[in-house]
Amino acid sequence: MSVESSLLFALAAVAVVVIVRWAADRTGLPAAALLPVIGIGYALLPGPNVTLDPEIVLTFVLPPLLYSAALDSSLLAIRRNLRTVVSLSVVLVLLTALVIGFGFAWFVTGATLAAGIAVGAAVAPPDPVAALAVGRKVGLPPRLLTLIQGEGLLNDATALTILSVAVAAATGGGFSAPSALGQFLAAVLGGIVVGVLVAYVVRLLSRPLGGDPLTANAVSLATPFAAYLIGERLHVSGVLAVVVAGLIVGHHRPRSASGASRLQTNAVWRFVDFLLEGFVFLLIGQQLPTVIRGLAAYDTSTIVIAVVITTGTVLLLRPLWLILTQSLPRSLHTRLGGDGTDVDRSERLTGREVAVLSWSGTRGVISLAAIFTLPSVTDGGAPFPARDLLLFCTFVVVLVTLVGQGLTFAPIVRKLGLRADETDQARLRNEARSASVEAALDTLDELEAQAHDDLRTHLVDTMRGQLRARMARYRGRLDLLRSDEPVSPGYEAALHIRRVTIDAQREELLRWRDAGRLPDEGLRVLERELDLEERLLPDRPARR
Repeated sequence: MSVESSLLFALAAVAVVVIVRWAADRTGLPAAALLPVIGIGYALLPGPNVTLDPEIVLTFVLPPLLYSAALDSSLLAIRRNLRTVVSLSVVLVLLTALVIGFGFAWFVTGATLAAGIAVGAAVAPPDPVAALAVGRKVGLPPRLLTLIQGEGLLNDATALTILSVAVAAATGGGFSAPSALGQFLAAVLGGIVVGVLVAYVVRLLSRPLGGDPLTANAVSLATPFAAYLIGERLHVSGVLAVVVAGLIVGHHRPRSASGASRLQTNAVWRFVDFLLEGFVFLLIGQQLPTVIRGLAAYDTSTIVIAVVITTGTVLLLRPLWLILTQSLPRSLHTRLGGDGTDVDRSERLTGREVAVLSWSGTRGVISLAAIFTLPSVTDGGAPFPARDLLLFCTFVVVLVTLVGQGLTFAPIVRKLGLRADETDQARLRNEARSASVEAALDTLDELEAQAHDDLRTHLVDTMRGQLRARMARYRGRLDLLRSDEPVSPGYEAALHIRRVTIDAQREELLRWRDAGRLPDEGLRVLERELDLEERLLPDRPARR
């Protein structure tokens, strides 16, 4: 493919991603479920196609996506729900790999236990992109979003480590349970240490460099690749290093980065997520010709049995595991890390929450990238056991979960009526706003008590008046939120007036620019001020 053809292909892919995103916003369907279907349609047409390169995905795509998700996650929330997150991202991944592995060894002709565990490790980790997009749109409670996000951050490291052990056994390296366990623990602990060290270095750099948004953004973009490469060079989990670094940097970013840096970094990462996620989901569908190319060597019954084992295990084991872990006796919960208090008991999932989490296990490009890393031959020169069959089974699991669960996730959530209490969340935000204004007023009182001139007295009084007006606005919102009707017509009218006045200011600035009275550089400065003011307005008044 020539350079011009490659560029044309990339532009066409961007156009498809943009159109699908536009359609998804208006139909309520997740773009992550629509893009693979379009990719399959394109793969069936004559013309150039893109074959998934696992090294590119694991090195250039996975680190930034995981790091961006970690930056937006809550380290404190994940730590509060750590037992459930570890249960899903470590224990369930291992159990899924083992169940599929033994299923292949017992029922699939030509497959070995190691080959079965390899495909089990590939399909075990859910890709939460589709579930999170739908969950945020329908208003899932924050705890469920934390569990879905925390599981998606940590399960890739578990799956890739299990996969490497299984591949070593399948290619002739032999298998030893103590050695495999030691390798897994070394990869996990080493990845955590690398992630902590990278986060520490980033925090040190953020102090002298954080004032410049462009420099801070460059450091942020380089961080996930640095963490991944260092981890892989040290033969530990580079994926886990990226996640740990992102969680720590995201937790400390409110103190270490300037406001301008955070605004620009957040915007850039949203753009990176948009493009990368769109490309990888489009890429999934285009792998259809590759995964079906080698199926002619297998009987139909063998293919059906293998697909049923992998898909059935993925769909059934997750709800069974959630039900089992939530039904454990209280004494066993205590021995597993709980303290038996009412707070600990309240952490158990309800039946509706179990149902939602059970249906949130969509698989994605990581599963395909992992299975494509399987070698073609073993160390002895023999073909890798059932490699083409493993690729097809993985593709079916990804397609069934991503499209099937992705398209039905929102209706199931709505049917169960599981939504966050938006009034409580809005009340908490306004209480925090009021507390921050009170802290500012206390600081003004301390400044006023210091030696100062009349000019400072005037400035302090002016600022105090502005803060008190803001406090009155927040308290008015709290009064509305504590009433039976959280949003009044007057509040919505006030938001409309603010938007209209901002639009009027923009139009006047443009008239000045068009008349030659204001240079474009000055227009951009003033326009940014209005953009920031507009950004503070709620998108949906009912949620504020």
